[in-house]
Amino acid sequence: MNDWPDGWSDDNRSNRYGGGSASAQPESARVMRQVRRPATPGSGRSAPPYGGVPQQPTYVDGQGYDEGPGHDGYNTGQVYGTPDGGGPGGRGPRSAPDWRRRIKWTALTLVTLLVVVSVGTYFWADSKLHRDVDLSKVIDRPEAGEGTNYLIVGSDSRAGMSSEEKKKLHTGSAEGKRTDSMMILHTGGNGSTLISLPRDSDVEIPTFKGSESGKTYQGTGRHVKLNAAYAEDGPELLVRTVEFNTGLHIDHYVEIGFAGFANIVDSVGGVEIEIPKGGMKDTKSGADFEAGKQTLDGQQALAFVRTRYALAGSDLDRTKNQQKFLSALANQVATPGTILNPFKLYPTMSAGLDTLIVDKDMGLFDLGDMFWAMKSVSGGEGTSMNMPISGSTGGNLVWDKAKVKTLVNELKNDEKVTVSGN
Repeated sequence: MNDWPDGWSDDNRSNRYGGGSASAQPESARVMRQVRRPATPGSGRSAPPYGGVPQQPTYVDGQGYDEGPGHDGYNTGQVYGTPDGGGPGGRGPRSAPDWRRRIKWTALTLVTLLVVVSVGTYFWADSKLHRDVDLSKVIDRPEAGEGTNYLIVGSDSRAGMSSEEKKKLHTGSAEGKRTDSMMILHTGGNGSTLISLPRDSDVEIPTFKGSESGKTYQGTGRHVKLNAAYAEDGPELLVRTVEFNTGLHIDHYVEIGFAGFANIVDSVGGVEIEIPKGGMKDTKSGADFEAGKQTLDGQQALAFVRTRYALAGSDLDRTKNQQKFLSALANQVATPGTILNPFKLYPTMSAGLDTLIVDKDMGLFDLGDMFWAMKSVSGGEGTSMNMPISGSTGGNLVWDKAKVKTLVNELKNDEKVTVSGN
């Protein structure tokens, strides 16, 4: 059966190419005509001319192929798929990257990430503060002056410590807690001033309101050691007693226990301190240091600030060592190596905040201000001193009233401190 269109027979096919011919002659260009069936009667189609084969386009020199009527503009010599003369798929030459745009979005992403981390850190740290001290319970308070006054207390609290930890840190196992150190830190426009209040200071217990009972206890002129006020009714009575005996308004209260202090020191990798000539040895506190510079870990640091009997039993010498070490600790904490290193910053913050007790109005910014002020004292930009002492009575240290009055007035007015302590 002959399936070829009309006008096309087997004789029209070339047997030279595509049929196994070994000739090397290339095939010339040829037109493959479209195969169409003749129109059937009644279909509405008209039969194409030339024996049923559609007329092929003719080439017009310089214009391409002439498709005849109805031609829609194809066959113009354009290479399809590359309208712009570029690479395959219609893509043009790749443009240079917009580095300014990339840098802008990278910077924006980093800033956003920094803000999110900072906000998250702030709320995490803020939630860890133990705001247990209510200064609104303190009665008959002096008027606030210029600057800010912090009462910083180191207590001998053993809360949360195991028997093994108590033995390691030489804390003993006494119940309750007492003040092991007390300091007033003043911050203002004329530098920072750190004043130690010896725990053996002779003070009068004034009229006060019980922190738990709410009952008012009338003052009787009773004199005690300063640390007895804390032992009697806690932080609120201690603040009331300090304010009554100095006339200085306390803005914020900060307290840290034994375990928290040691953990902070360990979290920053220890603190370098200068041990005085002759060294230091105290079996009660566990201190055993040779003279010279050395880095103390948490256990050694606690022994250093608690040492009293290695200093001929002098509470004044001990308070100087406490100031010295706390300033060095603040200086260590407030360094770029700690602040910019999350592997140091977060453990340090966690160690301190877990055991830190503050007043209800204390914020993280206040806490930061306190640490930077202590750092300035360590750096020589501030002043550290003991409360001026004039003598002793019954084993208690008596403050020099004239010097204390001058000191308090200078602090209230945020003036340069001219008074020197013991």
